[in-house]
Amino acid sequence: MRGLSTALAALAILAAFAVPAGAQTLDRVAGGEAFRIGYRQFAPPYSYAAANGQPSGYIVDLCREVADGVKRTLKLPAMKVDYVKVTAEDRFEAVRDGRIDILCEPSSMTMSRRALVDFSLPTFLDGAGVVTRGTPVKGLEDLKGKKVGVLRGTTTEETLRSTLGQMRIAADIVTVTDHPDGLKQLADGKLDAYFGDRGILNYLIANSPAGNRLSLSDQYFTFETYALALPRGDQAFRLVVDATLADLYRTERIRDIYARSFGKFPPDQFLNALFVINGVPK
Repeated sequence: MRGLSTALAALAILAAFAVPAGAQTLDRVAGGEAFRIGYRQFAPPYSYAAANGQPSGYIVDLCREVADGVKRTLKLPAMKVDYVKVTAEDRFEAVRDGRIDILCEPSSMTMSRRALVDFSLPTFLDGAGVVTRGTPVKGLEDLKGKKVGVLRGTTTEETLRSTLGQMRIAADIVTVTDHPDGLKQLADGKLDAYFGDRGILNYLIANSPAGNRLSLSDQYFTFETYALALPRGDQAFRLVVDATLADLYRTERIRDIYARSFGKFPPDQFLNALFVINGVPK
């Protein structure tokens, strides 16, 4: 028994050191420091810099609601909010290392990422699609021998590589640093196809001068659940985040927030189900 107690004590010590320094977000903000929202410059309609330079998008708007929830919880008369730009490559490390308090962009929940960060209740359901010039592809078999673009450092890249490998489809995978660049290369003939999240691709095609020459496949090649990435071990902060989202999902306010980014197109059956399932009672 003594050996077991010693082992458990050692595990407890290791667990304590595994929580990053400064992880207690509410204590830090209550002490007068800014609440730091991480966002991406090129991930519309979820997270992006608008024409005026201001952070915008559906998931950024959800994080503004979270910021209000933090302010109410701490009963602060005023609270400074800083917006910190992150990239697809460094976004989770920014949470882990304490550069941001919350990651507000289309972050897919995966078990490997949970080694770095915690996740909130889900924020969106999406999946990968393929954009081509002219006729849309009907299946990944159509990509054989083609030059296919994908955003570097994402689960979408991992899925594309593993799926093509399993299906023995030989294609030249080209990674890009942002979605607009990928679609531009496609429109210019430098790529034959572009693989990415359908919500982002739909938005970019609709707002692209070359949009009438680009076609998005009808098929979903993956299903991914997005959530807000948070510091590991910060349970008090996570409770505020989840309570804020659950409150939104129980009301029509979530549809107003959705409409700001997606316009007249209503949430589909998958997203409606997400709202119902995650509208956890108080």
